[in-house]
Amino acid sequence: MMHRIALIVATKDRPDDLRKLLDSLRRQTVGPAEIVIVDASSEPVEPVLAEFPELNTRYLRHWPPSAAAQRNAGIRACAPEATHIGFADDDTTFEPQAFANMLTFWKDAAPDVLGAAFNIRNYPDRGNAILKHSVLAERLGLYSAKPGSVSRSGWQTVIGQISENHFVDWLPSGAAIFRREVFVRNVFDEVFESYSYLEDLDFGYTISRRGRLAVVADAGFSHFPSPGGRVSARQFGQYEVRNRLHFVRKQGLSLSRCYLGLAIRLTMSACSGLVHRDTSLLSRALGNVQELMRPSAAPSRKVASGVQQ
Repeated sequence: MMHRIALIVATKDRPDDLRKLLDSLRRQTVGPAEIVIVDASSEPVEPVLAEFPELNTRYLRHWPPSAAAQRNAGIRACAPEATHIGFADDDTTFEPQAFANMLTFWKDAAPDVLGAAFNIRNYPDRGNAILKHSVLAERLGLYSAKPGSVSRSGWQTVIGQISENHFVDWLPSGAAIFRREVFVRNVFDEVFESYSYLEDLDFGYTISRRGRLAVVADAGFSHFPSPGGRVSARQFGQYEVRNRLHFVRKQGLSLSRCYLGLAIRLTMSACSGLVHRDTSLLSRALGNVQELMRPSAAPSRKVASGVQQ
């Protein structure tokens, strides 16, 4: 069976980053069969696509901006010939053999493997994170030392760069491929509106309850976080609380452990902000407090449940 990947890129106000991504896709030894650009930029990025006539691209304008909603629009627009549907953030680039190695993985994948992510090559060193990886955090169900796991608290363990194929509980949607049949029952939850923090955790974890998810070691990519399209530190602090609570409630995880984790996160941000005189961390902690003080502001439990193919 020939595998054909349709790749969806949700973008907003990052034409230079998008250009680098498309250039890396042009350099693939075997690339995606189709690239769907879902654009919520203030100035359309369609002229950037014209610079890459060798790529089979499809362009959609979308408003208002929302990574989750943009990805869902891209899913609906994919050609029916696509056997797999994938996602790439607009500030990523792929190694020349990345898609060829990903397709090799899918050729031999068992039927219960529903999704696979590319392997990040430039994951930043964020220190030892002693508290997260402590025995106490593990016993309390707050955090796990196992890469790619999801704890009862609703906190996920980062995956980072791996040396061999690895199975996980969730996948970051910045560089991942899924079987097309997954989307008959699953789309991205648009409750994660605007700045779609944790929408990939929710999407991947939901799928992991029906099948397996993998990270493919030989399919490499790099992520270069763009300063464009970000929210303020205070707004991020609000999303940090709001979206985490929504995920925990939706997935039936432990609210008490989640609140404890949020309290620890708030305290760490506030203390570090005071010690280092970092106003962004203090603003983040303020956003945490503001959202924790407004339980009615938590997202509804309405969940998108499928798309028409």
